[in-house]
Amino acid sequence: MDLKLTNKSAIVTGSTAGIGLAIAKRLAEEGVAVTITGRSQAKLDAAAAEIGLPVNAVLADPATAEGAAALIAAVPSTDILVNNLGIYEAKDFADISDEDWHHLFEVNVVSGARLSRHYFPRMLEQNWGRVIFIASESGLLPPAEMIHYGMTKSAQLSISRGLAEHTRGTGVTVNSVLPGPTRSEGIVEFIRSVVENKDAPEAEREAEFFTKLRPLSLIKRLIEADEVGAMVAYLASPLAAATNGAALRVEGGMVPTIA
Repeated sequence: MDLKLTNKSAIVTGSTAGIGLAIAKRLAEEGVAVTITGRSQAKLDAAAAEIGLPVNAVLADPATAEGAAALIAAVPSTDILVNNLGIYEAKDFADISDEDWHHLFEVNVVSGARLSRHYFPRMLEQNWGRVIFIASESGLLPPAEMIHYGMTKSAQLSISRGLAEHTRGTGVTVNSVLPGPTRSEGIVEFIRSVVENKDAPEAEREAEFFTKLRPLSLIKRLIEADEVGAMVAYLASPLAAATNGAALRVEGGMVPTIA
């Protein structure tokens, strides 16, 4: 399918691995001029090599005001902004410090708000653009083992819907994508940290995770990053012009509602 994205530009934050890298790769394959971001030049170089197509790699961390300013200086405008940067950790609620709450909020929420504050008005001026927040099903079903993470994902949904209210009658859309647990090096270690049998083979640990900790999943497996990337690429395209202010779930059926 031709997503009609040739000659569009995109910024994908947190794009040196996992979902961000998959999104950047899919957009580049669709002819988008993609900017990837990261805190390590070595990881940026490796990500660019894996994408295998020309990309603009910017060494910047939008989780800080200085990093966001550096990215904006390097790329003053874009057609598509994918706010993917995010972190997570498993921690008992009583052990979540004030610093933990602030840190996750700064990285997961404020980073996207900073960049949207700059790029979104420019999209409105040109009457075309896409802002996409990579949230999580945890924004709807906060996990008991990382409540502070769930809080940040709920906040992203609020920002996304609020921004969409400013797009009435324009060619700009703002949406959220809600992946479920998605295969990456980080999620494999996370699963090991929360299952009982930490020494079991990886496939058994994954099965225990979905049986005991994510029993509502219908697919009973980790989502592949490419599956999220495909949804984001479609949402970024002109073909998705009628989808606005929405939260699209790519979470394997973990949320037991039809809306």
